[in-house]
Amino acid sequence: MPEATLRRLEAAPTVTEGDPVAPILEARNLCWTANGHRLVDNVDLAIRPGRRTLIMGANGAGKSLLLRLLHGLLRPAQGEILWKGGPLDRSARKAQAMVFQRAVLLRRSVAANLDFALAVRGLKGSAKAARVREALAQARLETQARQPARLLSGGEQQRLALVRALSCDPDLLFLDEPTASLDPASTHAIEDLVLAAHARGVTIVMVTHDLGQAKRLADDIVFLHAGRVAETGPASRVLETPRSEAARAWLEGRLFLGTETTEPIRHEGES
Repeated sequence: MPEATLRRLEAAPTVTEGDPVAPILEARNLCWTANGHRLVDNVDLAIRPGRRTLIMGANGAGKSLLLRLLHGLLRPAQGEILWKGGPLDRSARKAQAMVFQRAVLLRRSVAANLDFALAVRGLKGSAKAARVREALAQARLETQARQPARLLSGGEQQRLALVRALSCDPDLLFLDEPTASLDPASTHAIEDLVLAAHARGVTIVMVTHDLGQAKRLADDIVFLHAGRVAETGPASRVLETPRSEAARAWLEGRLFLGTETTEPIRHEGES
């Protein structure tokens, strides 16, 4: 990308739209540094309860890092994260769950993965068994319950990881590109589970590169550029009439992998 363009994008003010609803999760002046480089840079962000917030941006924008910071998996170099107005402590993290791009599963059976997660949360006996059965049904994995989780297909593993996270009744669910390596059918199965969770009152915060997915799922969009929030707002407005130059350049296919090009971005399945 031309240096002048990069400076202009990085200097551009954040475009945001306020809302009177108290946030369930809030980041204030959040920074994270590695090898002398600030990869998350003075992020201010408010996640509204009961919303589906999707985080977008070019590769290297800091999306996954931001998600890990918000969930407390990384310690910020600067700034603070508030959960329902208070500190992001151990009890707050128990009210959250996270699903990664590649399913993180125990080397146990499908059912045992669910059983273990629920046991850690204190469920026992018939209540735990009922929750396991419910999760298996949600993931459509009843017939594979005794099968080693590692033998599932990629889509099945991701469904298992997702229903395992949801079986613990989180208030907020983080998802880091959960469908990035999945086929269309598996992608829609994951999206259906996300929508069902949201219908039950779970707040969703999800990273995606998929513009179609953002249009299907997002209530709100957070657009990152170079570790900074370039723009936030309702999905329909941000995706159709972006106000920040960074979001506009990405949506037009000019900002991709840290470069600027006049060629449009080709998405999977396009020729």
